[in-house]
Amino acid sequence: MIKRVIVGLFMVVMSLSQVAHASLELVITEGVNSARPIGIVPFKWEGTGKLPEDIAAVVASDLQRSGKFNPIATSKMPQTPYSDSDIDFSAWNKMGVDSLVTGTISQAEDGQYIIQYQLADIVRGQLSNGKNKALDENGQLVLSKDYLLFSKRAVVPAKRLREYAHRISDLVYEKLTGEKGAFLTRIAYVVVNSSSNYPYQLRIADYDGYNERLVLRSKQPLMSPAWSPDGRKLAYVSFQTGRAELYMMDIYTGKTEVLTAFPRHNGAPEFSPDGKKLALVLSKTGTLQVYILDLQTRKLKQITSGRSNNTEPFWMPDGQSLVFTSDRGGLPQIYKVNLSNQSTTRLTWQGSQNLGGQVTPDGRFLIMVNRSQEGFNIAKQDLETGAVQVLTKTQLDESPSIAPNGGMVIYSSMFNGQNVLSMVSIDGRFKARLPATNGRVKAPAWSPFL
Repeated sequence: MIKRVIVGLFMVVMSLSQVAHASLELVITEGVNSARPIGIVPFKWEGTGKLPEDIAAVVASDLQRSGKFNPIATSKMPQTPYSDSDIDFSAWNKMGVDSLVTGTISQAEDGQYIIQYQLADIVRGQLSNGKNKALDENGQLVLSKDYLLFSKRAVVPAKRLREYAHRISDLVYEKLTGEKGAFLTRIAYVVVNSSSNYPYQLRIADYDGYNERLVLRSKQPLMSPAWSPDGRKLAYVSFQTGRAELYMMDIYTGKTEVLTAFPRHNGAPEFSPDGKKLALVLSKTGTLQVYILDLQTRKLKQITSGRSNNTEPFWMPDGQSLVFTSDRGGLPQIYKVNLSNQSTTRLTWQGSQNLGGQVTPDGRFLIMVNRSQEGFNIAKQDLETGAVQVLTKTQLDESPSIAPNGGMVIYSSMFNGQNVLSMVSIDGRFKARLPATNGRVKAPAWSPFL
């Protein structure tokens, strides 16, 4: 079936500085043992009192959540070196660890924190025993330390320590995988709590659920948050006038504006890659059809037509085509339309239904909700070969949203009878759950790089 249209009314716009009462908690459910071992040594604290944030713990959690790394537990580490000169390369290599992060943290006179950290290649360090030499600029032989993949220093205020830990994770991830990390990103999602005076809430949080903020709250349903490419705005569906309308909010100022308010349904917003246009769905002609709205001129262009329902548009990375869900063949399947000539091709054939399609940033894979005898699950289709891989085994999966680096997918699923957010790596090996403590969580949207 075509995804149900759920609309909402926001009643009070809350400042980003207001923290919601609950936060998300990550529970890893599958895939740790198949990931690459890595050492994240607890950073040495050289100040007094208690450090406000455990930098190494945040980095280890980030890398573990990526699905590509399995950080060694501190209790199982052969040593805890705080600088590269103290690393016992042989001991780490025996554990199968090929990369190691070490560091120290001290406090400057102005109260800020000085973080010094390194990423070391264990295999290269063992081969050289850390004693390779090279000529310096004066022609003198010195230790080359060619096993150091990077060595960095940063001065960070206390309130940004966790943010900088995500920055370290991004650097490590990119150095070891060649892909950009997505740890400095956010997610937007809807929380439904029937016991609240405002049971429908739109919240944003860091990608890992920390620093949750309440953006909107309503006595009526909310749905379909979509990020602008600059990460400043959210488009969403409102029912403020008794019918579905599209709104856009600047999440830093709280300023909102109506985008479309046509008769019947206005929904499924999706920003173009350049942020200048918005794909959306209107039913002003009687059936659901895909349109494109120019955000500067406010001119509207109809993309699909006919008796079939066409919904859930998503931009291809080059901005020249859209994928969308249509029931033109009977049951919902995913199609692609070329925006220059509106020629349309069907993309999905495996499974009785496919809907909610999104394309990875590299254009290689289509992520979707696939219905089979097993139920509704998140699946991946190779757009070149057509091969389909079902990624999840959870119940009633919906609303997939892809990380901006294409490495992970966040989606809504059922756990213990309620909606929760779940994550799966793009290869399907790593899975995690982010249950809310005070309501059902749904309609996740992963932000762009920030």
